[in-house]
Amino acid sequence: MKVSDRVTGAMLVALGGAAYWGGSLLPPVPGQQVGPNVFPMVIGAALVACGVLIMVGVGRSFEEDEKIVTSASGAVADEEAVEAAQGRMATFLRGGWKILLPPAALFFYYFASERLGFWITASLMVFALAWSQGAKVKWALGLAVVAPALVHLTFYKLLRVPLPPGLLAFPWA
Repeated sequence: MKVSDRVTGAMLVALGGAAYWGGSLLPPVPGQQVGPNVFPMVIGAALVACGVLIMVGVGRSFEEDEKIVTSASGAVADEEAVEAAQGRMATFLRGGWKILLPPAALFFYYFASERLGFWITASLMVFALAWSQGAKVKWALGLAVVAPALVHLTFYKLLRVPLPPGLLAFPWA
């Protein structure tokens, strides 16, 4: 199943508009130029810009329609023809299940971060997501160590947002 770029872009524009509007409702912090409203407003504006770019078709020329080899002679078929023949369940089991990983990772973070801490939870999430998308194990492990450290450093030192320490605390926390 393919979703139109206009529909996807419109959804991003709506999400970005809601984030921008929600951020604009947050009260400013006395004595600070940058308050809690800036981050959601920047993210919202970026989502609106990306949604508009998707709607007008920027980047479409870089995409090729996927062709699937259906015989030893090299004959190809469109994705829709093969999907109809295999059925939706076969497509889901072949790799469509990967769409469930990001929401599952968010639920995992919500329920596990207080007990395990940010470092362990984020490392498990990054490893699982990278590996499921085809990264080699050594690269997924490296990313699972480096990415949570950089995110924690950014939130803890620059934004001064405490993240749950859990079982393993960061050296700078």
